Amino acid sequence: MSLRSRFPHLYNMLSKRLSETVLGVLENIGFVANMVSMVLYFFFMMKLHMPTSSNTLTNFLGSTCLLTLLGGFISDTYLNRLYTILIFGSLEVIGLSLLTIQAYSKDLRPDLTCQKDCVKGGIALMFYGSLSLLAIGAGGVKGALPALGADQFDSKDPKGAKQLGTYFNWYMLSTTFGAAIGVSFVVWVSMNEAWYWGFFMGTMGAIIGFIAIALGKPFYRYVPLGSSPLLRVVQVIVVAVKNRRLSLPEDSDELFEINDKVRDQYDEKVSHTNQLSSLDKAAILPQGTSPEPWKVCTVTQVEEVKVLTRMLPILASTIIMNTCLAQLQTFSVHQGIFMDPYIFDKKFPSASIPVIPLVFMIFLIPIYEFLVVPFARKITGHQSGITQLQRVGVGLVLSIVSMSVAGIVEVKRRDQAIKDPFKPISLFWLSFQYGIFGLADMFTIVGLMEFFYKEAPAGMKSLATSFAWLSLSFGYFLSAAFVDIINSVTGKIAPSKKGWIEGDNLNANNLNLFYWFLAVLSTLNFIAYLFCASWYKYKEEDTTESKTETKT
Repeated sequence: MSLRSRFPHLYNMLSKRLSETVLGVLENIGFVANMVSMVLYFFFMMKLHMPTSSNTLTNFLGSTCLLTLLGGFISDTYLNRLYTILIFGSLEVIGLSLLTIQAYSKDLRPDLTCQKDCVKGGIALMFYGSLSLLAIGAGGVKGALPALGADQFDSKDPKGAKQLGTYFNWYMLSTTFGAAIGVSFVVWVSMNEAWYWGFFMGTMGAIIGFIAIALGKPFYRYVPLGSSPLLRVVQVIVVAVKNRRLSLPEDSDELFEINDKVRDQYDEKVSHTNQLSSLDKAAILPQGTSPEPWKVCTVTQVEEVKVLTRMLPILASTIIMNTCLAQLQTFSVHQGIFMDPYIFDKKFPSASIPVIPLVFMIFLIPIYEFLVVPFARKITGHQSGITQLQRVGVGLVLSIVSMSVAGIVEVKRRDQAIKDPFKPISLFWLSFQYGIFGLADMFTIVGLMEFFYKEAPAGMKSLATSFAWLSLSFGYFLSAAFVDIINSVTGKIAPSKKGWIEGDNLNANNLNLFYWFLAVLSTLNFIAYLFCASWYKYKEEDTTESKTETKT
């Protein structure tokens, strides 16, 4: 008798909660702590200049999010999700271990008196090598972990479809809980005791998390591996080009599709849509031609490519928001250096200020799940209360508000610093911009993950879920480019001939103008998002859920 039949309640608890709670908490403790404090480690310990520290961190985080595609692709095609997590998790642990060793050994760090070109030779090799391993490992894990948890629910069953929406909220809660521990306790240890202790705690947390998820191996539900999703996309494009001179039939039922009786139980049939009709020519079976790959594609295969194509504008319209997130994660920490770190007579590390919105989110996510969603469900009839694209839209609006508030707070901080540098404003002022953006992130990242997972073809669930991280990746890379471009342009037109955010002294910069520029850009981006969301056609239009979403 199997474990599933002998212990059904234990099976349900472990298979549907373990992956997104235990590993989500423990792995995020180290990763998020490093994400918010590593810019100071680069600046103070590795002797990188402030703009270089910011760009190094954003490039590292951008690479990590970009590499989620690698983890998603492998877990869809070559290895199951659990094995993908454990293999990439080993690389993440090695990267964290190397960072810990370098932070511990003075011989592996630049001399404290070094002023220029401090990271070179063996020091540079170990520094960038450890960051690379950490990026590859963490990226691969994040590319497979959300889909492993979501696979435990049967989206074809009404109850399972409802639980799937709940799952992504709980996944967000678990990562938020881990992040709160990381940016409070671990960051405090790093900045008040020693940096290597912070890295060591992150390493041990990740090791325990990966062991815990490995122990759940007998309980998980595994989706069979499929053919290469990229190959299926290429086949549609190639066959559509070959058949470009053929005429489409008036009745879409004449397009090629396999019989439901021979279809694999894990494959889903996708109904034909009229959008992007040029791709439909890949489903035309010429007379005298046998139905073989590279000669004809099924309607379902063509619609899968259409779904991915329709996803791209949604993905692109969330990049600007993640650019704003990257700026808050770096420049807000810099702002905190010039602010009063004492809150309620306790010294509060500037890198730990994100714990305030994280604590709010820990309470708000359950409130949203147990109060807001049921109330909204009664009004809209949608299983998740509001559609995934509506949820993303709310997050984009909140990000605009956050950047506007950030500019106002920076004006207040800089004016007080110039007026009386010995009486700076409280670090607590940063919690307003962080708090609003935390809510924006709660709406957007969960909405994107659920949207990409539900809409993705059966053999591309992990890869498509990674699109949410891909948006974050582009945001980080664009953030680094924005800093350089803004400094270059404003340095030419400003009377002082100095860029808005050039140099290490924020009191002599115009960071507020940069924040407001991002707020204006985010507003224009939101307008573009409205067009993209209204144009998107859900793949299961004939279902009740999809009809509800299409109206929105």
